[in-house]
Amino acid sequence: MIIGVPREIKNNECRVGLTPKSVSVLSKKHKIYVETCAGKAIGFTNQDYIDSGAEILDAASDVYEGSELIVKVKEPLPKENEFLSSKNTLFTYLHLAGNKNNAKKLIDTGVSGVAYETVTSDDGSLPLLAPMSKIAGQISLVVGQYFLLKPNKGLGTLLGAIENVNAREVSVVGAGVAGTEAIKKGLSSGAHVNVLDISKEKLNELQSSLGADNISYILSDIDSISEAISRSDLVIGSVYVVGKEAPKVITKQMLKVMKPGSVLVDISIDQGGCIETSRPTTHDDPVFIEEEVVHYCVTNMPGAVPLTASLALNQATLPYIEKIADLGLDEAIKQDDHLANGLNMANGEIRHPSIEAALNS
Repeated sequence: MIIGVPREIKNNECRVGLTPKSVSVLSKKHKIYVETCAGKAIGFTNQDYIDSGAEILDAASDVYEGSELIVKVKEPLPKENEFLSSKNTLFTYLHLAGNKNNAKKLIDTGVSGVAYETVTSDDGSLPLLAPMSKIAGQISLVVGQYFLLKPNKGLGTLLGAIENVNAREVSVVGAGVAGTEAIKKGLSSGAHVNVLDISKEKLNELQSSLGADNISYILSDIDSISEAISRSDLVIGSVYVVGKEAPKVITKQMLKVMKPGSVLVDISIDQGGCIETSRPTTHDDPVFIEEEVVHYCVTNMPGAVPLTASLALNQATLPYIEKIADLGLDEAIKQDDHLANGLNMANGEIRHPSIEAALNS
């Protein structure tokens, strides 16, 4: 099979679909096209890819036109949709439910789209979403602390205790993979962390592993969320429902009880956001203020650490890429039900029931 790796063009997106190490594995059986400078920003030169067995092409259009399997990181932008057709299989993060307009344009290309974020595993987890969720969870504390600084429009606090000054509060709404990383990072900062989730089982599981020091476990509902965020300097929203737009668990009305200068980080923004006042932002212009609360809603948070993110993503995706390349998409999804769950679209039609419901809602 011919595999193509275009350069990512989303704002400040320097991750790459295949690293030279992954190319060296795949090129033993398959032809690999890599767009020139696809990995340059993270230290992977054209020569690195050539030495690993790839051929470098100058134009993105040539990569798409000449390849059967396109391996990317982020969903195609409208400019990239122009290069896609029914002859392509696209393997990337698609997040269709979070951007209905772009989803419809992508469907119209006829491409077969396999989404990293809906591939499943035996234990019900999402193995290709997990690496980026972990990174986003850790980054949420880093950017949250940065925008709490007064020169960055924030409240002007440090999260940890200093001398006789008590630790500040952080609330994490949604204790999935990203949320759990945010919780751990919050505890390491010295903050008191409020964990809010709808699953009592999940809260008990976290309490068993993280203990009770500087942490509160709270069953999530409208009242408990409102109470927790009213006390918090930093609030992290990390709610994810497979194949669906994220539910709005923090409303505009709730923001009125928050401290002026406090910070909201919406990790769920690439699925539409779990905060009513969220709107997509970029690394170039990452925050806005509404109801006197700083909102950070960057849709590609792991793009801030593109080398780490590319290495982690490739470790997870490579076995699936090999399966698709070796068997072809039809046979691969026939043999692997979990990979089949990743098939979001084919031949101009939605193939994933949750995605279909979300786009028709």
